Amino acid sequence: MQTPIRGLRSFCVASKCLSFKHAASQLFLTPSAVSHQIKQLEAQLGLTLFKRNTRSIELTRVGKQFYQSIHPIVHQLEETIADFSHKQENKSIVISLPEFFASELFIPKLSEWSANNPNINLQLETVKAKNDASQTADLSIVLASGQPNASIVQPLFPISYVPACNKQLYKKLKVQGFDALKNTPLLLHRARPWSWHQWANNLDLADFDPKQIIQFDSMYGVARAAQQGMGIALVPLPMSKSWFSEELLVKLFDQELNTKDRYYLIQHENMAARAELNLFASWVSSTFSIEALYA
Repeated sequence: MQTPIRGLRSFCVASKCLSFKHAASQLFLTPSAVSHQIKQLEAQLGLTLFKRNTRSIELTRVGKQFYQSIHPIVHQLEETIADFSHKQENKSIVISLPEFFASELFIPKLSEWSANNPNINLQLETVKAKNDASQTADLSIVLASGQPNASIVQPLFPISYVPACNKQLYKKLKVQGFDALKNTPLLLHRARPWSWHQWANNLDLADFDPKQIIQFDSMYGVARAAQQGMGIALVPLPMSKSWFSEELLVKLFDQELNTKDRYYLIQHENMAARAELNLFASWVSSTFSIEALYA
């Protein structure tokens, strides 16, 4: 009976993170599928590779020995398959990233990469939701409040949020101070429904009682609504810098809301044999670092 490669790969990933759930997220499978593949492998080998506790797993002694022996082989096999696969086709990279990050930061810088790497095709997949990552992407940029569980994760930069509106509304509201928050609609992203309250709490605004809160499912929608004069928005920095430099938006208050939100670059485990992925990941890391964005 032949041992399925996918079972060996599931075993290696689960051994590395010691969690069927986390292994499943990296392999784009369900935890039950990962568990089933490993049980099949154990049945074929006649060995118990994992000790399954109530809320955790750990490698048995023989499981550790098997991992140390099989992991280099599986890794080399994946590199060989990737190498031969990509020799037969044009170099191409698929990257998944949030749509506001794409429109405000990534696309304006993309011509720089394209000019220096004309032989590498790019496919951009934009997502709306926080923590989303495409199942088909080679690399993903995600927004998260903690480091994502993935094989290789590089922190890019943190974000903060600042109250902003258009120039016409600014002239009307600036003289009102914080009272402007009581009679003007407040705009925010639905993924952060309490962000206005957090901002107010940080300033000890005891009488914070907004007239109306309007939620959007995209950050572009939030910024665009503020530009059109719908209300006061909490917009993210540094992604919104161009909105301020072009005077599409104006900061109503200087106080920012600092959170744990940060962008991360996720590199998937099977990319080692693809030089173009490493090259592109290096460009993303340097171009969208804190130092580069605030230079």
